[in-house]
Amino acid sequence: MHVHDEAEAMLRGEMGAARQWAVQHQIRVGRYLGARDLVPVQQAHIMADTESLGETGVAFLERFAAMPPADRRVRIPTITDPRGTDFGAATRLKQRDWMVVLERRASDAFEALGVLMTNTCINYQTIMPPVRGEHMAFGDTGVTIYCNSVLGARSNFEGGPSALAAGLTGFTPRYGYHLDECRRGSLLIQATWTPTALHEWGALGGVVGRLAGGYWRVPVIAGFDRVPGSDELKHFGAAMASFGSVAMFHIEGVTPEAADAFDGAPPSPVKVGRDDVAALLAEYAVSGDVVDVVVFSAPQLSLLEMQMLADRLDGRRVVVPLLAVTSPQVKPDADRMGLTARIEASGAMVLSGMCFYQSYARELAEANGWKRLATNSAKLTNILGGYGYTPVLLSMEQCIQAACTGRLP
Repeated sequence: MHVHDEAEAMLRGEMGAARQWAVQHQIRVGRYLGARDLVPVQQAHIMADTESLGETGVAFLERFAAMPPADRRVRIPTITDPRGTDFGAATRLKQRDWMVVLERRASDAFEALGVLMTNTCINYQTIMPPVRGEHMAFGDTGVTIYCNSVLGARSNFEGGPSALAAGLTGFTPRYGYHLDECRRGSLLIQATWTPTALHEWGALGGVVGRLAGGYWRVPVIAGFDRVPGSDELKHFGAAMASFGSVAMFHIEGVTPEAADAFDGAPPSPVKVGRDDVAALLAEYAVSGDVVDVVVFSAPQLSLLEMQMLADRLDGRRVVVPLLAVTSPQVKPDADRMGLTARIEASGAMVLSGMCFYQSYARELAEANGWKRLATNSAKLTNILGGYGYTPVLLSMEQCIQAACTGRLP
């Protein structure tokens, strides 16, 4: 693996201990994955919730934060994934004091490193979206697949330490989706039906993800009868990454690299349609039962989704908790436009800067007595079974109906 002069200087410790650790980490990762060198990156996005970090991980960050400012500050714009709590709502969610304290410590350490506490998994909808050809070091899987696929930027799934290292050095190992050859299509999906609702787009993403079944498979989808919007692509990609560890897809006539997706003749197509989506939805469907909590999260809600939710809740009252999770960039606009007030007039709770499954979801369930959870996020349903929930995948309207009646439709 070739290491250029600037990285060599970091390796010798000439640019501080933090950058020395960072480039050592990147060289180990790069050699393991066969990278030929380091590629400059324009942004880094750190996924490091405190449930995953724990006391040891937070103390690790604090050691960097205690270094001299010139040695510890990131060199490129570096932002964060959702955090483990919305500080203003922790008490209402029945989160424990130690969770909040750990989260504040982590946030303080990141701020000392010069990291921008954006606390979002929808930065591509809100914060300087990358453009085609830009190299990134993005952590969240939904962020990475959207940016690779829809925007034509280039990133692998970067673990928390690797994304932090990229922020400190301005580089990342050049392997995987930074290379043209890894971005070629390897699976052709012929869609015989185009979803209309967000949960259907998520379910279709789950179906395609399962068919792909791995990080290095790149599905190419043909046959949609219209161009999906940003929120539809968001749910589609996030679910595909969750169900199949997929980091990139192409849609004919939509995504920027689709025209040259296959290197040579395409493979025989696999047909996917309404019945396949219905089968996945049936895996997360129990009718006529009570519901304990309704969650709109993973990915965080865009401003348009906040408007959709407000419109559907007008004049209605929830009888079980309804949590609407958005980003700190969207929340002020939703406040200013009256959307937050309209949603909360129903008794629902608007949360900012967190993600449900990264917020000690098992402890939330135990503290609040939650078991049956309704959501319109296919990604969330795929994850929450591991936290002790019984998730149900429904449309936004069905979720609201469940919240207002206390029962699943």
